[in-house]
Order: sequence, then structure tokens, then C-alpha cells
Amino acid sequence: MASLLQPDRVVYLVRGEKKIRSSLSQLYFCRYCSELRSLECVSHEVDSHYCPSCLENMPSAEAKLKKNRCANCFDCPCCMHTLSTRATNIPAPLPDDPTKTAMKKAYYLACGFCRWTSRDVGMADKSVASGGWQEPENPHTQRINKLVEYYQQLAQRERQERDRKKLARRRQCMPLAYSEKYGLGTRLQRQRSGAPISSLAGLSLKEGEDQKEINIEPAQALDEVEPLPEDCYTRPISLPEVTTLRQRLLQPDFQPAGASQLHPKHKHLLMKRSLRCRKCEHNLSKPEFNPTSIKFKIQLVAVSYIPEVRIMSIPNLRYMKESQVLLTLTNPVENITHVTLVTCEEGDPDDINNTAKVMVPTKELVLAGKDAAAEYDELAEPQDFQDDPDVVAFRKSNKIGFFIKVIPQKEEDAEVTVSFKIRHDFRNLAAPIRPSEEASDVNVEAIWLTHHVELSLGPLAP
Repeated sequence: MASLLQPDRVVYLVRGEKKIRSSLSQLYFCRYCSELRSLECVSHEVDSHYCPSCLENMPSAEAKLKKNRCANCFDCPCCMHTLSTRATNIPAPLPDDPTKTAMKKAYYLACGFCRWTSRDVGMADKSVASGGWQEPENPHTQRINKLVEYYQQLAQRERQERDRKKLARRRQCMPLAYSEKYGLGTRLQRQRSGAPISSLAGLSLKEGEDQKEINIEPAQALDEVEPLPEDCYTRPISLPEVTTLRQRLLQPDFQPAGASQLHPKHKHLLMKRSLRCRKCEHNLSKPEFNPTSIKFKIQLVAVSYIPEVRIMSIPNLRYMKESQVLLTLTNPVENITHVTLVTCEEGDPDDINNTAKVMVPTKELVLAGKDAAAEYDELAEPQDFQDDPDVVAFRKSNKIGFFIKVIPQKEEDAEVTVSFKIRHDFRNLAAPIRPSEEASDVNVEAIWLTHHVELSLGPLAP
């Protein structure tokens, strides 16, 4: 992340199924493959569904049955905010004496943002606070359900036919010795004589399903359509009474044209998902199952393992003139990290966006380990790393500032982009450590990782 509001000015290259450039805050790091991962090269798994309003948790089967909507919470059809239940007192006739009235509590839905209420569309008030709200019926529900049943039956037949062919092919390749050993000779004989195998017979459709075959009638186009009203072009239009395109698309089964036809919709469910590396099948991110918790059981974000490069100050860049840019490098791990910067070689396939020549420090940069209590410890002695003042501008805790030299090579391009390789050591503390007979304290062997980094330094100075 280059700055708080400009996270895309420093991007790292991810070499997955396809090359993706993204900021380090949006990437993950697989400790088992020792490679960066983006959202495009991981497997997404749904852990649970929950309502963002009442935080009700439900399994996937129940969420699918409820069409991924909450049964108790509603969205405002005008502004899409969550509706709340309001109580009021209305006069109601007494059951003993209809001529007399008494105050009775009633409940209705209201939006606290746009002041829309369920009374605006003629929905009757309820005597209880939860459930039982009137919902409009779709006139095409029967047709849609019949189409869904037809295609489900068609998909089931295709799946059974595919399984039948797969099992028949497997039976033909089975040696005769194995069939005699495991008592399958009678089955093979019945197969040759034309009798179906019992296992294959189980793959056929259920009894009575052929007789209950679903037939759908094809849709027919109508030559005559309903004519427009006579005052369609002369009637003045009141915009508050006309629904917007977004309001119509949020209710595709009705697509109301007027505001008086808007009805509240059940709130969409959200989901908690896990991310899994496709190469080693290990989890990269796994949240807590409880919807009220925002913690993670596993969260291997790249900013917790990979040194982060940020832009601190940029001078005025001019064509074919050398400028000095100040960058910062932060160590996110607790042990000392050694970093080496290398320029991209000529013809590097990753170096496709470079528009300037860059000169990086040739000396190795040493980063102190991350210590959250270091800035509060006044008695701690500062470590002496013997930094070169021409390379390292400052050092503070686990962060250093260093200089790179940039010479823009293209005058017509508006943006100046430089790229280089960052090479650092990494110790995988998550890997199991085998006990050693020589020493009780075993140091984890460090591996060297290389990342391609691109910096967007902005336009040339006039």
C-alpha cells in the first residue's frame, strides 16, 4: 500500500494461473507453497449463511430452500435500507359491543431513511410484531415452477445416463480372473444374455417416474397486445410516482412501474467463505463460524509475511533527468530480515509496464524484527546496523527509508512507472520442527523469495 487513499501505486506480481498485479494488502501468502496468492488463484468455499440484520445463522440447505433470503427481515423497496417494525394504537370495535371501540396495538413496517411505510401500498397492519406480512403473488409462479421441475428431471436423466456408460465401460475392462474370485461371473453372464446388472438397474429412473414425465407447453407469441391508454401521451408525469430502473430490477418478478406497487422484499443473506490454495489445498483464510464474530481462525494475509514497499516522497520527475525517490520498507515478521533489491534484466517477461530506468541500492538492506512494545520501552538499546547514509535515509523500529534513482525514458507517457525485484529471506515457523540431538534450540532454515514490484510515480513535471 503506497498511502492510505492510494493503495494501487505499489503493486506486486502474482504468478498464478494468470499474472495478476495487485497491492500487497489485497493478496494472501501460502506458507506451504511460499508463494503469493490472489483471489483469482484460490478456491472459494462457503462456510455459512447469515442475515446481516438479525444475524441469524442457517446452513446452506436451509438457505437454498429460502432462496437465500431472511424470513424475518425486509428491505425498503425505495432506498434498499433495512425496514424496522413500528407500533401504533388504532381504534378497534369491541367483540361484545360493536358500537364501542377500544385502542388496539398494531404493527407496520417503516423505513427510517426515506420514511416509506407499508401503509403507503395498502398493506394491512398486523397484531403481532414478527412474521405474517402480506406478499404479492406472482402470476407466473406455476409456469416457472413447472420449467424448473422439467429441467431438473432432464438433468437427472443425463446424469444417470452418464453414470451408466461409465460403469458399463468399467465392467468391460475387468479381468475374468477377478470376476471369478469375487463371485461376479453370474452378473457378467446375465449381462451377456441381456439381463440387466443389479447395480446398473439401480441407476435407472425410479418406478413410476417414466409415467410421470413432465411435459411443458412451448411459449406462444401473441399477435395482439394490450393497447396503450388514451391519455398516455397527454397525461402529466409525476416523477415521485414512477419507479427507477434499479427499483424495478430489484423485483424482477413484478417490475413495478408505479411507486404504489412497491412491496418490501426479504433481505438477502450474506455468507462467510473460506479461501483455499489450489496448489496445496491448504486454507489461506477461514473465519469464525459465529456471525457475530469478526475474527478469523486462519488469515494468511501477505502484509503479515512479505516486506511492504511504500512511496514516501516523490520529487519533480523530468524526461531523461535523474531524480531521487524516497521509499520505505517495513518488516512484518518478528525476526531480522535481509532484503536485496535487483533491477529487472533486459527482456524480462514480467517487466512490461516500465517507462523509466531505475537504479536500486546494491548493498543488502537489513530490517529489524517487528516488536510491538519497542516504542514504549525506553531502556531498550538501539541496534547498530551500520547503515550507509547514501542509501538508508532513516531507520525506525522495523521500518527503514532508502533512496532509489529514477530516469524517465518516455516523454509522451503521462505516468512514470518503475519496476524491480525484491529478494528477502523467509523462515516458515508454521512448518513442523524435528528435534535435533545436537542442540535443543533449532533454527528454522531460511528460504529466499523473490517478488516483482511495480511503482507508479505519477506524471512528468511540466
